[in-house]
Amino acid sequence: MGHTDDATLSDAQILEHLPSRPPASVTVIRPSRGWVPIDFRELWLYRELLVFLTWRDLKVRYKQTALGALWAILQPVLSMAAFSLFFGRLAKLPSDGIPYPLFALSGLIPWQLFAYALTQSSNSVVANKNLISKVYFPRLIVPLAAVLSGLVDFGIAFGVLLVMFIVYGFVPSPALIMIPLAIILTIISALAVGLWLSALNVRYRDVQYTIPFLTQFWMLITPIAYSTSLIPERFRVVYGLNPMAGVVECFRWGLFGQHAGSLSLIGLSSFVVLLAFLGGLAYFKRVEKTFADLA
Repeated sequence: MGHTDDATLSDAQILEHLPSRPPASVTVIRPSRGWVPIDFRELWLYRELLVFLTWRDLKVRYKQTALGALWAILQPVLSMAAFSLFFGRLAKLPSDGIPYPLFALSGLIPWQLFAYALTQSSNSVVANKNLISKVYFPRLIVPLAAVLSGLVDFGIAFGVLLVMFIVYGFVPSPALIMIPLAIILTIISALAVGLWLSALNVRYRDVQYTIPFLTQFWMLITPIAYSTSLIPERFRVVYGLNPMAGVVECFRWGLFGQHAGSLSLIGLSSFVVLLAFLGGLAYFKRVEKTFADLA
């Protein structure tokens, strides 16, 4: 067998991480009709493949890079420095009594997890077209692995945030238990949009060109550089339709304590996330049977 690049999977590598079947068994796969529910038992059966694809995505990301995982530190820190200079010092945007570098970094960390997971999951099906057309496995594993691979960078960046807390003499709020909820909301938000875009990207390849614009625009309408206190009360309901507004607010609530209107904003955004996820999941499951032909 010839040499294989980390970005691709050989037949042997795939078979190593697929669940074993009795030699005499034959599996017949037929196109499904209508809504196909998630088979959680099947996802669990293919868990080793999920772990392998997640690990592969991590290796590919930092392969042949000079700084490696240091990019997980440099990216949020440099962004924080730029935000602090232009929005904190020059524009003097309010930060609810929190030192602006801490305020900005607390919004950038969940955002960068979301942006990375969204970009990777949106391109995941097309990027793995050889694997999809070669062997059967639950297709949902592909965007899910792309999303989960971003958690490593998030963990490193969150460690930087804790160091910043020590530098500024801040003690995290007792509501720190909200952080796991914020992480789950971030993952589900990215997966919800990623399921829609990854499925659409198979049929319409120009979808991939809209993703950079989408993430840039989405960042501007998310309270990263500014506080939600700047949003007039009459626009809060409309603003809460942005899933990441609730995610960032939930993250800051867990770190610094509750702000006025946080609970209602988080609740509304969480509801939107759930609807988007269910819709994206339904669409992905409905069209996944065409991936092998179109990817």
